[in-house]
Parts: sequence; structure tokens; C-alpha cells
Amino acid sequence: MQHQEHWDLYIKPHSKWYDLRLAEIFRYKDLLFLFVRRDFVSLYKQTILGPLWFFIQPIITALTFTVIFGNMAKISTDGLPQILFYMCGITLWNYFADTLTKTSDTFSANANIFGKVYFPRMIIPLSIVVSNLIKLGVQFILFTSVWIYYLVSSDLVHPNATIALVPFLIILMGFMGLSFGIIISSMTTKYRDLKFLVTFGIQLLMYASPIVYPLSIVPEKYKWIILANPITSVIETFKYAFMGVGEFNWLHLGYSFGFTSILFFISLIIFHKVEKSFMDTI
Repeated sequence: MQHQEHWDLYIKPHSKWYDLRLAEIFRYKDLLFLFVRRDFVSLYKQTILGPLWFFIQPIITALTFTVIFGNMAKISTDGLPQILFYMCGITLWNYFADTLTKTSDTFSANANIFGKVYFPRMIIPLSIVVSNLIKLGVQFILFTSVWIYYLVSSDLVHPNATIALVPFLIILMGFMGLSFGIIISSMTTKYRDLKFLVTFGIQLLMYASPIVYPLSIVPEKYKWIILANPITSVIETFKYAFMGVGEFNWLHLGYSFGFTSILFFISLIIFHKVEKSFMDTI
């Protein structure tokens, strides 16, 4: 009598555009955390200051913004201490920008691994989102330390119940950076020029977001352009939650959530379509 063989894993071609197989990611959760550890260790493995760069980078950036935009350009900070205003903006922005930059190189940077062994390719960009959370956590501690100082020593900071939305805002920024990043990564398998535009594009997007200036100083006739940027409402809500200054609007925040949800779904479809044949074009 012939015995039927039973296998633990079946590898099949993706025949449908909606066949995303997201359940596989949970089965490979150990590999996900292995990549998270790899990303964290390799980043500062041969540096002198190591993880201290997590603190140094936002401090230098905030001081630079204070000198250039606050003291020289005299751009308003809505009555808030300049260093606190800029640190509030760049804390979430850095998480978004780092996630986008690193995931935009997913296919080309990991071609050797992808060509040798099977695992859900989405594990790589997801590991970047998680590993960047560690960096965000360190920088968030730095920001809250400065925030607590001004909260205790001045009457300029007015936190409110909106602070409960902070975890949601972090998730929103992470998935927004992930979605943009994997779309760019999928497109660079054929169009290599795009990777040279990533850094330049992120800089332009920063100035199109209320990072170095408050939304309140934008003329009304141009404000809709800034609000069309889904990052705007997230940053403004973050500022409002901690400092009571900024523009909090459920409709604008809902727009950012809807934009991110649709973008993430589209990015998954593009990613899984490209992963079938990217080894032939990369």
C-alpha cells in the first residue's frame, strides 16, 4: 500500500493578485526578530559611540534648526521653546524618514539572500519598521526628558487627553514609511534612477510638512496644499497632544489613516507582484 507523504510547508506560485499570504509572516516571526537584531547590531557594530548616535543625531538636528530657522530666519514656533518645538517635529519625522529610506532598498540590498532561500520577502521591510522602533524609543525618551523639563519649569506646555493617540500616530507613520518604501523598492528593480531621488524627495517632503514651521503661519490659500500631505495631520496631532499647540482635527487625521491604509494595500500588491520576477531584472 502506498503511503501519502505529508509536508509541513508547501511552496506555490502566487497566481492571484490578492494572494498575499500574510499569515506566513506570523509563522516566520522568529526570522523577523533575527533580522531586527541584525539591523540593530550591524548599524553601529564598528562605531566608537555606538547607540549614543541615537541621542546625538536628534540633538544636533534640533540645534541646527534652532540656529537656522529659529534665530536666523526668525520663523515662529507658536510661542514654544525652539529646541522643544523642533525636537517634537523631528522625533516622528525621523522614524518615517529612516523607515522609508531603508525599505526603499529592500530588493537590491537583499538580492543575495532572496536568491538562495525561501521565506516571505515581506519579512525584510517589516523588520526595518520594528528595528527603527528601537531608535524611535530612544529618541522619544530624549524628547520627553526635554518636554518634562519645560512642563515643570514653565507655563508654555499644555498636554491634553489627545496624548492617548500617540501609539496610533507612531503606527501610522511607520506604515506610511513602509508603504512608500516598498513601492519605491519594487520600482527600482527596473528603474535604478529612482534610488538617487529618494534622499532628495525626503528632504522636499520634510519642508512640505510642518516640521520646521507651525501650520499656523501658512497662508490660508496655501494651507490646503500642506494639509493634502498625509504627514501634516500626524505631526500636528503629535504637537497638540504634548504641548497643546497645533491643529488637531479628526477629519484630517482620518484622511491620513485612509491614505495610509489604501497606500499600504497597494504597496503589498505591487511588492508581491514584483517579487515573482525581480531576480531576472535586478
